[in-house]
Amino acid sequence: MIEIMPESSEDIFAVRVTQKLTDDDYVRTFVPKLEEIIEKYGKARALIYLDDGYNGIELGAIWDDVKFGIKHRNDFIKVAAVGAPRWMDWVIKASSAIMSGEVRTFSTEHLREALDWVNT
Repeated sequence: MIEIMPESSEDIFAVRVTQKLTDDDYVRTFVPKLEEIIEKYGKARALIYLDDGYNGIELGAIWDDVKFGIKHRNDFIKVAAVGAPRWMDWVIKASSAIMSGEVRTFSTEHLREALDWVNT
C-alpha cells in the first residue's frame, strides 16, 4: 500500500509504503504523480519510505518500476530510499549507475535527514 506523505510539495514526491507494494499502487498512484511532477517541473525529487510494516513488492510492480526507471532515468534530481532491506539497498545503489540524479539510502531512524537531503 502506498500513501503520499504530507511532505510532498512542488517537485518533491514523498511516499510511505506499508505492507506489500502492489502493481495497482504503482500504476494508479506512484507513476501518474511522478509523471505529473516531471511534466510540470522538468525533474523530480523523490523519497520512498518503506516503513516497518513493509513486506515486499509484487512482481508486476517491479517490472513497472524497471520500465519507469529506464524511461525517466534523466528526470530525477535526487532519490532517497528510507528503510530498504539490505537486498533492496544494493539494487537501489546499483540503479544509481543509470540515473543522472543522486540516489541515497537511509535507515528508518534517519527519515528526517532523508527528507532534508531531498529538499536541498
